[in-house]
Amino acid sequence: MLAVLDTLTTIAVVLPANVDITPNDSGLPGIAALRTVVGAVMTIGLILSVLALIVSAVVWGFGSNSSNPHLASRGKVGVLISCGAAIITGASVTLINFFWNVGQTVS
Repeated sequence: MLAVLDTLTTIAVVLPANVDITPNDSGLPGIAALRTVVGAVMTIGLILSVLALIVSAVVWGFGSNSSNPHLASRGKVGVLISCGAAIITGASVTLINFFWNVGQTVS
């Protein structure tokens, strides 16, 4: 029993008491290029959301005018999904920063 307590005391002494790591802009080469690529992907996502919204609205209108409830409901769902995708894409940086700050408060 004494050997187990001695081992636990040794492990507690070896482990660091406080780890402080933060994001680093200069830690790796290419961080600026990666930010540019992520910004371009966000732009593509927003453009595709607008395209999906237009196509879904056309499908919704066509389904409504042709008395096809299945097609109209598919168009409605497409409009909601494309709007949700645009919201998530536009708010992605804010969401990540929010959850990063929440994670920093966990102790």
